[in-house]
Amino acid sequence: MIQVEGLTKVFHDKKRGKVVAVNNLKFNCRKGQVFGLLGPNGAGKTTTLRILATMILPTKGTIMVNGFDVVEEPREVRKQIGFLSSETGLYDRFTPQETVEFFGRINGMEDKVIKKRTAEIFHNLDMENYQDVRVNKLSTGMKQKLSIARSIIHDPPVLILDEPTVGLDIITAKTVTEYVKNFRDQGKCIIYSTHIMREAEKLCDMIAIIHQGNLIAQGTLEEFKKNSSSDDLEEIFFELINQGENSE
Repeated sequence: MIQVEGLTKVFHDKKRGKVVAVNNLKFNCRKGQVFGLLGPNGAGKTTTLRILATMILPTKGTIMVNGFDVVEEPREVRKQIGFLSSETGLYDRFTPQETVEFFGRINGMEDKVIKKRTAEIFHNLDMENYQDVRVNKLSTGMKQKLSIARSIIHDPPVLILDEPTVGLDIITAKTVTEYVKNFRDQGKCIIYSTHIMREAEKLCDMIAIIHQGNLIAQGTLEEFKKNSSSDDLEEIFFELINQGENSE
């Protein structure tokens, strides 16, 4: 459902000049799969996800989402995806109910369908007790749940999740990861960016590790373990990052 071939993004900075944020990435993510995108801060994870979500254009490469080209058919791509950014961007004066209704309408949903979907999502995410509280009164965890709710209101087949558990307490984080498992069981295609190795171990069917914009390793957890002296993903991660730095 997601096919990425030769994805490259170059920025031009006044001080640093040419900056290659993403360099010739290639990967695929299938239906019913969680594809983990791992890397340290500044590795190029968020840039990659924003390109997939049609928020920024690639410098070059071919990126297809459920059969639609990100560059040539961005409007169709946006219909296929639910995008959760690390920046919530919620409107403080709206309530969760109003926020989700708004996003349902801009996705072309009928009011009765929005109402039904909202009730289901709020129940599953345990949001019913604060659905009428203004966003500026919500905790970080509540806001993150709301961000998830608005991104899935239109029931998209593809989910792009950028650090979905950042800043959450352990209970709320578990709720979010369990919901991601449910999405996978529903047959959704999920790109999951994280730097929390335990989450990647538990959730991801495939893992890609990127560093300084380059894809340095890709495979299943079992394949990573087979090719390393360690069974711990965190240790494997650091081993691969060091190898990538030493080869430069």
